[in-house]
Order: sequence, then C-alpha cells, then structure tokens
Amino acid sequence: MDNRLYDYSAIVDRPILQWPDGKRVAFYVGLNLEHYQVDKPSTSIFSGTAGLQPDPLNYGWRDYGLRVGIWRMIEALDKHGIRASAILNSDVCSRYPAVVKAGMDRDWAWVAHGRDNSTFQSGMSREEEAIYLDDVVSTIEVYTGSRPKGWMGPALTETSNTPEVLAELGLTYVLDWCADDQPFDLNVGDMMSVPYSMEVNDVTLFSSRNLSGEDFLQIVKDQYEQLSKDAVVSGRVMALCLHPFIINQPFRHKYLELALEFIAAQSDVWLTTSDEIAEHYRKVAS
Repeated sequence: MDNRLYDYSAIVDRPILQWPDGKRVAFYVGLNLEHYQVDKPSTSIFSGTAGLQPDPLNYGWRDYGLRVGIWRMIEALDKHGIRASAILNSDVCSRYPAVVKAGMDRDWAWVAHGRDNSTFQSGMSREEEAIYLDDVVSTIEVYTGSRPKGWMGPALTETSNTPEVLAELGLTYVLDWCADDQPFDLNVGDMMSVPYSMEVNDVTLFSSRNLSGEDFLQIVKDQYEQLSKDAVVSGRVMALCLHPFIINQPFRHKYLELALEFIAAQSDVWLTTSDEIAEHYRKVAS
C-alpha cells in the first residue's frame, strides 16, 4: 500500500523557508515525560528481565527519570534559556504533578504523547481511538491549562486514522514521521509534520548503540554544523530528543550541559519549541 499521508517533496525544490530574525536553524528540545505500567515490558537497559512482572531492574531505571533526572534537566535548560517541548503522557499529569508544575512555571510547550508509554493505538478501531485520543488531549488540557497543539505517539506509533482524529480534536501537527529537516504538510486538513529525530535521540545513541557522553556531544555539534550549512539556502529544524532516565544519569549529564551550551552560543540558532515552529511554518507557508 502506498503512503497517502503525505506527498514526496525534494527539499531542494521548495520555496525558501525563513525563520524569525534571519536565523538559520530552529532548535528545540523534545523532552519526553513518560509513565510506564509496572507489569508491561518497555524500553530496557537489560533484556534478560524485561518480560518479568514486575521487572524492578528496568522499571526502576525508567522511573529514575521523573524522580531524579528531570531536576538536572530543568536546571540545565534554565541555565541556557531553553523552553522544553514537553512530550507528555497524560498519566504523568496525575502521577508526577511536581514535574508538570515545573513545566507550567516555565511556560513549556505541551505535546500530547498518549496515555502512557506502555499503551499503543495499534489495533484500535477509529471509534476507540477517537475516545482514547480525546481523553489524552483533554486530560493534558485540564492539568496544564493549555490544549496541546502537537502529538507524538508512544514509540512514534499511529494508526491510519490518527492524524485525522487529531485534526478533529484541534491539533495541528505530529512528530511521528522523521522524514525531513523541515516541516511539511500532511494530506489531512491543516495538519503538518514537524521534524523529530530518532538519530539525535538518547534512546538510540545510548541504549541502542552504547555510545559515550563524548560521542553524544560530538554528534550534537556535527548535526548542528551540517544543518547550519544547509540552511544558508533555506531554514532547517534541529530536534534534540531526550529522556531524563537516560541523558540525566550523573555520568552523562555534563555532556548535555556542554551540548546545550554549544547550541545556545550559536548566533544563527532560534531557540524555540515545536509549537512555535509549527505556527511559524503555517504562517509563512500558507
């Protein structure tokens, strides 16, 4: 079956995309704030126990993020004047209220990210998914006072109905399709895709590839430098995709600090959020 969600578009053939104030690279931190069910397998540091119920080894590793790691993350973001794009499971709102309050105090952008990171929509009927997504979006709105504009599925999962249902709920963009360095339109109303990254992502770099903190720092620099070079012609997006239970481990955290310091020092970078990227793109591309 062909992909009907969006059309092919060569980046070299598009109208020039300009960011505010002549910046070349729109940079955002995609901060994943996730709740995991204790009796379901998920992202693991050791596969040998991942199927156990409960699985203290892997569940505890993940739970470190919102108990400890997030507070290091917040300190680092504050230091460099960066507002997070908080990719938020709706169950986080009631289970980790201190984290949500900290984000509200800092005017973070809120991106809906499912109910929890153990539940995918795969297999849901359209009617079931519509009820599920409405609950997720409405819960986030109640707790944060802000209705999400963007969506990313747990593990970047969707059904063929997801973008259409999200549009009916008033959302305007998804992060699930990592197919571009610029936003692009979807064939669903006014919906668009905003770039996310599975490459410049701490799950991939550390858990899947076992790279070092030094490797992470160099990858962030290399990603920026190439995108900035490309953006001489037309603006680009750089997403730095993070999970506090991974990047904010004590021995890695300093490399995040150095990476943010590097990015914040670049004169051609627009420090922004995924919401603002989507809003600006819709304004200039319409």
